[in-house]
Amino acid sequence: MGVINRFIEQAKTKAGSVVLPEGTDERIVQAARQIKDDGIADPILLGDEQEVAATAKQAGVPLKGIRVVDPKASDKLGVYTDIYAKTREMKPSIAARMVKRALFFGGMMVSQGDADTMVAGVAHATATVIQAGALTVGYAPGIETASSFFLMVIPDFQGQKDKPFIYADCAVNIAPDPAELADIALASHASGEKLLGEPARTAMLSFSTKASASHDDIDKVTAALAIIKERAGGLNIDGEFQADAAIISKVAAKKVKEPSEVAGQANVLIFPDLDAGNIAYKLTQYMANAQAIGPFLQGFARPISDLSRGASAQDVVATTAICIAMT
Repeated sequence: MGVINRFIEQAKTKAGSVVLPEGTDERIVQAARQIKDDGIADPILLGDEQEVAATAKQAGVPLKGIRVVDPKASDKLGVYTDIYAKTREMKPSIAARMVKRALFFGGMMVSQGDADTMVAGVAHATATVIQAGALTVGYAPGIETASSFFLMVIPDFQGQKDKPFIYADCAVNIAPDPAELADIALASHASGEKLLGEPARTAMLSFSTKASASHDDIDKVTAALAIIKERAGGLNIDGEFQADAAIISKVAAKKVKEPSEVAGQANVLIFPDLDAGNIAYKLTQYMANAQAIGPFLQGFARPISDLSRGASAQDVVATTAICIAMT
């Protein structure tokens, strides 16, 4: 069974719901139909009902059994507005203008338990999706930084077929400081625990292994690790490691002299900046013929995710399945 199919089967067992704020995009309507028909989740399309219906007709997709909610006319608008106004400490009139926006309404649905996850981004910038998520769903306890990860599936890794790894951050934070890097690592570790099918072992990567070199860039990684140890010392998060010492046991045996549950067997890789993360995932994807699934947003109190502007309907379905699997 392929990785995506595995997550689809997991999602089916959860009977969750996904809110899709961009209900007037044909790809979203097509994805909603498949999500519903395949029993992956209960899709909720946001938008003016007539406009969504017109989009569905244009796409040749029947809307039977799919909920369509117009944020501006929903009976939940007043409730969400009151909650948002109190949470953000703003006037109800301003809160109402915000909550009427599809991304914010969708985020409020997730925050209030009226949907299990939100998947958006085919018609919105990543920064806009993150902003809406931060202001409605909020961050997970102890996390103050939104970040992203790719689920990388390596066809043949050291004799293992379809070996999954988490790569982070590869899409959002350009030059994270130690506190932000710690947030990325903690969020990625949690994502790994939910998705990898085995205990997460998280490596903080650098061009140095356990002080084999000295530089300010290395200091940033070790400072982040110190923050992690203070906040969550019991987790299998270790470093700093060069990439080979993180994932190859024979190399780790030579380079890492102290006991480590991570060295040589890491499955969650934390890159020191966006340059390293973005370059690494693309090299892995094309040179190892790996499957790069994502990017997914992380660090929020409930799962939400971003989509590429060029995402296909199948991408929306796959992203939904993984988000539901993470609930």
